[in-house]
Amino acid sequence: MINVMNNKQNKKRKRRRSSERGFTLIEIMVVVTILAILIALVAPKMVGRTDQARRVSTKAQMKNIEGALQLYKLDNGIYPSTEQGLEALVDVPTVGVIPKNWKEGGYLSKVPNDAWGNPFAYVSPGSNGEYDLVSYGADDEPGGEGDDADIESWNLN
Repeated sequence: MINVMNNKQNKKRKRRRSSERGFTLIEIMVVVTILAILIALVAPKMVGRTDQARRVSTKAQMKNIEGALQLYKLDNGIYPSTEQGLEALVDVPTVGVIPKNWKEGGYLSKVPNDAWGNPFAYVSPGSNGEYDLVSYGADDEPGGEGDDADIESWNLN
């Protein structure tokens, strides 16, 4: 009688173990297939957004730099020269016209790069205003179209 009870208990344990073993190969393949389909549908929509986000981020950086340039001019009466560059917003310039009312601590904590990691081009006086501030886009070359197009401070639309 005890033997019969032990056999029944052993069979129940074996059934429990077999049901707890995990996923079958077919179940895993179904999940992988579903994930692949989802990625195939979503990925193309996300890829185009990266460069668009970089352009928006670069425009925001340019507006921050422009704000710092305006404060610099309010304090000193002029914009930093091309020779002084955007570094004049972080550290007191040592070349060109030395500003008399340069704000202690600077106007920016550091000069940012554009969203592609490239430095902004700064010219003062500029050909489009008192200064020109430009990001050359993804290719870091003047001109270009699409993601390679320049982003210009006087043309931030």
